[in-house]
Amino acid sequence: MKAARIHKFDPDLTGPRFLELDEVPEPTIEEPDDVLVRIGGAGVCRTDIHIIQGAWTEAQQVDLPYTLGHENAGWIAATGAGVRNVVEGDAVVVLPGMGDGTCPACRRGLDNQCEQLAWQGIQFDGGFTELLRTKARNVVPLPEGIEPKAAAPYADAGLTSYHAAKRATRDLEPDDAVVIIGVGGLGHVGVQVLRALTPSPIIAVDTSDQALGLARELGADHTVTGGSLAAVDEVRELTGGRGAGAVIDLVGEGDVPQHAFAMTATGGQYLVVGYGGTLSVPALDIMGSERRIIGNVGGTYQELRELLTLAQRGVVRLLTTDYPFDQVNEAIGDLAAGKVRGRAVIVP
Repeated sequence: MKAARIHKFDPDLTGPRFLELDEVPEPTIEEPDDVLVRIGGAGVCRTDIHIIQGAWTEAQQVDLPYTLGHENAGWIAATGAGVRNVVEGDAVVVLPGMGDGTCPACRRGLDNQCEQLAWQGIQFDGGFTELLRTKARNVVPLPEGIEPKAAAPYADAGLTSYHAAKRATRDLEPDDAVVIIGVGGLGHVGVQVLRALTPSPIIAVDTSDQALGLARELGADHTVTGGSLAAVDEVRELTGGRGAGAVIDLVGEGDVPQHAFAMTATGGQYLVVGYGGTLSVPALDIMGSERRIIGNVGGTYQELRELLTLAQRGVVRLLTTDYPFDQVNEAIGDLAAGKVRGRAVIVP
């Protein structure tokens, strides 16, 4: 079968071939709780770009070449002897973070905090291929009416946004505002999730007029052009000088963390999702304002089920652009150049 694999890192994204289409052996069932998923769609994420640039080498500890792709959906092709939750032919989306299922975090339902957490497509072979081996506990049956190629980005882009938005809304008061920074593949889902979960005013921040237009279309109450300290002043003006009760940062690069924290109100939350930049804050500022800095990675199995329920009801819709399997490098290049509206999906 074919797989799109990384053979060398490309720090400057010179391309044009970031991945090679290789012939690799088909995976087989090895353990009783294994399942094989025939891939119907695999989302392309900015994390894939960071991996190609070599930014994840210390965390990955993998040998090249290997197969990227951590947003995967398809149909069950085979099951191990101990699998009871799915049968051959079922349409499923794959939770990318592989927990052990037995540590204290997993037992509490916080599988994204597993002590042994490893991600398909990051720490080991992922779904830019035809057939993927995973665990039965990591596949979520798709609701009727949702096709795998449309559902694949819910596994990470959608789930990550849902996880952060759900955490943010737990502590929002009716007169609080919530800011979401970055209305791309994750953010356009995040705006819709916030609209579904809270009556609080939603302020979307982005550097792109097109992205801000999409945010308004999807339910944002206010939009702010980001990229400078003027965005901080505008958010504070929109919130009566208080700042936002929660700021969800889906960018995390350059000066964005500093701006995001400055947008946060006394007692508010700064939820970090994007990465690459640095936040430098005096301890006194955190202590004196009781602001919280909260990290977010992926989401849980239950949260993925909840998100798919919202999608089935039409409350959340995910914008995708399909690419044939042999155009995986074009998809990566388009994402890096900011040409993808919503999420790019590779369709074998």
